Amino acid sequence: MEELSSRRERTGWYFYDWANSAFQTTVVTVFLGPYLTAIAKTAAGCDGDTCPDGAAIHPLGLAIAPGSLFPYTVSLSVFLTVFVLPVVGAIADRSPRKKQLLALFAYIGAAATVGMLFLTGERYLLGAGLFLLANIAFGASVVVYNSFLPQIADEQDRDRVSSFGWAWGYLGGGTLLLINVAAVLMKDSLGMSTGEVARYSIVSAGLWWAGFTTIPLLALHNRPVLAGEHRGNPLLDGFKQLWTTLKGMRAVPLTLFFLIAYLIYNDGIQTVISLASVYGTEELKLSDDVLVPTILMVQFLAFAGALLLGRLARVIGAWKTILLSLVLWTVVILVAFVLPERQAVPFVILGGGIGLVLGGSQALSRSLFSQLIPKGKEGEYFGLYEISDKGTSWLGPLAFGLAYDLTNSYRVAIIALIVFFVVGFIALALVPIRRAIEQAGNTPPAKL
Repeated sequence: MEELSSRRERTGWYFYDWANSAFQTTVVTVFLGPYLTAIAKTAAGCDGDTCPDGAAIHPLGLAIAPGSLFPYTVSLSVFLTVFVLPVVGAIADRSPRKKQLLALFAYIGAAATVGMLFLTGERYLLGAGLFLLANIAFGASVVVYNSFLPQIADEQDRDRVSSFGWAWGYLGGGTLLLINVAAVLMKDSLGMSTGEVARYSIVSAGLWWAGFTTIPLLALHNRPVLAGEHRGNPLLDGFKQLWTTLKGMRAVPLTLFFLIAYLIYNDGIQTVISLASVYGTEELKLSDDVLVPTILMVQFLAFAGALLLGRLARVIGAWKTILLSLVLWTVVILVAFVLPERQAVPFVILGGGIGLVLGGSQALSRSLFSQLIPKGKEGEYFGLYEISDKGTSWLGPLAFGLAYDLTNSYRVAIIALIVFFVVGFIALALVPIRRAIEQAGNTPPAKL
């Protein structure tokens, strides 16, 4: 059977994961939150971490605490993303220049990230606006990028290709983060403050993103449009196609069922990732000297984990491997619940477990979903997939926060997340995956 793509093209596709992961790790996970909060505190009249009573900033005339600016900005970007991504997917499916769309969104996001070079003094609105633009462009570029997957790999090879992409992403994001953390440790010899290192680290992520995006743009090929080219206003056409997609999902209800299962268990995964440092700091009383190296370790182990679970999927199938990973995630939550305070080694070991299961569960979810998409609708459906990934990421933190508010215990809050993995496991197990793939008009792989 003739391959859908050359090795060169698949390698180029992997490199967009390498390119964009720097934004997630360096900007979103580590540096921008504390840095933007410090800028907002300066604008509110705070002296370092000491703020006068009632200290507030006033974006768009609204009084908010400076510490709330970054979470609110993230929430707003998620809200806007819900409307943008399906439209982007619909446009991508109806455009013969998908590679150029990838370039457009990638370079907009990278340019907005580099623009944070000017995020100094009290310019918190500049930082919030640039992050909104960068994060939305990031999501849009990933929709277009993911829609290439069914075009470059057949159903037998898709798990392996998706796993390689995720693995390269963790390796790329971890490599730049390692360089930037080293810069933080060497800030005195570099003659820079912590804030300056953070700002230049954020800018470096934009340069990394833009620079390495060149590789997939040179390697990937545009392909004939299966959905039919748009005529007239592409944005209006995208909204019309989005409505058609939502109505059309009645013909593939099992695909929708999978999306609901993914929404549930992925929200648990995202919450563990985002709140692990809070749990380590507040409940386990661990310092940044333990937390930051552990974050780095997770990135590199996720590289190995994506490859390991991808290999396992070739033996037992992606569906069974994801179910196994959800069992392992449940074990992670149980272990986190019983970790002792002020003990670095058990926390680091747990971080290693998270790293090994993290990359594979995400990579295989992407490749399995690609089997459930009717041909010619890859962009549209991956737009909905990205909403399931990002648009509901408030559910897990909400459950965590409510559990903490009711019990004043981070241990109860972390164990509350187990429901996402148990319910997600049950929901995914109930999807008749072979019939779901056939319902979408595709041929099931030999192993599921």
